[in-house]
Amino acid sequence: MNNKGIHSLLPIMLISLLLFVSGCSTTNTSKNTPTTDSATHAQQTDKSATEPASDAKDKLSIMLDWYPNAVHSFIYVAQEKGYFADQGLDVEIQMPADTNDSLKLVAAGKIDLALSYQPQILLARGENIPVRSIAAVVRHPLVHLLTEANGNVSSPKDLDGKTVGYSSIPLYEAMVRTMISEDGGNPDNMNLVDVGFDLIPSLASGQADAIMGGFINHEQLILEKEGHAMSSINPVDYGVPDYYELVLTASEAGIEAKKDQLTRFVKAVQEGQKYVTEHPEEALNILLAHENETSPLDPEIETKSLAILLPLMNEEGQPFGRQEMESWENVRAWLVEQDLIPESVKAEDAFITLQGE
Repeated sequence: MNNKGIHSLLPIMLISLLLFVSGCSTTNTSKNTPTTDSATHAQQTDKSATEPASDAKDKLSIMLDWYPNAVHSFIYVAQEKGYFADQGLDVEIQMPADTNDSLKLVAAGKIDLALSYQPQILLARGENIPVRSIAAVVRHPLVHLLTEANGNVSSPKDLDGKTVGYSSIPLYEAMVRTMISEDGGNPDNMNLVDVGFDLIPSLASGQADAIMGGFINHEQLILEKEGHAMSSINPVDYGVPDYYELVLTASEAGIEAKKDQLTRFVKAVQEGQKYVTEHPEEALNILLAHENETSPLDPEIETKSLAILLPLMNEEGQPFGRQEMESWENVRAWLVEQDLIPESVKAEDAFITLQGE
């Protein structure tokens, strides 16, 4: 065929090729893509705009101070009732392997939040661990001097010549010594014995005449259930400052990087605490559903515990979590006096207000 013939066939060949490609494309599209009308498409677009994906939530982690119990109800309620989700948060709740590790883990950025104790925050800062409280959870001491009601100790000065069991913590030694001194006794005359975690058996067996480090919402309730009539002596009545037993803690770097998320966390747990206060039975049921299998909860103990806790956690007319400079100043001054922290530790550096009003 000459060149003229070839050129005359090119337009026909091109048209045929284009028709073939177009046909294949149409066939593949109709085969692999489901047909949707414009209304369905609009619904899908609207849904994606109004329902953000769960992975869009800001992740935060919190480490408890101990195994789950009544004092943590507000956290589990906030999780169960969706208060964290409402604030755009995905919160992971962890238990500590060692109760002494949480502040170090927070400072190292391994976790975002930890439940700790007001004096412990100041002690940590004395060791250059950069942590701060962001909210007060329990506003008054739960650790009391515990004795048997029918024993021979009615006030701290009666510990002269007696044995006091305590749980390895220098803070508790300082507390009982302050109480005895304030009551007119000589703390050097007591026999202070480190019983570790055996506070309950040491008192129940008569090994100790009193224990320091036991909680009125835990050890006291267990001892009473075991048939021991108990007497508790509040350290605040004998020279120990009225400290926040439990506080929410974050690192300085964490507060700077996640201030908005942490503020939303506080708002969510405020809602959680409101629900616990108004529906204590339902709140405890939520807590009990999350008990740790290694530390099962006694519903009777936890019910009594929550009844003790709520008046110490809530402050009429004030937002849950509120903190006062006066409290931090008083605790700091006492710790300095007890040579537990250096003078350089400042109260204003130990806390920040993040709670909503």
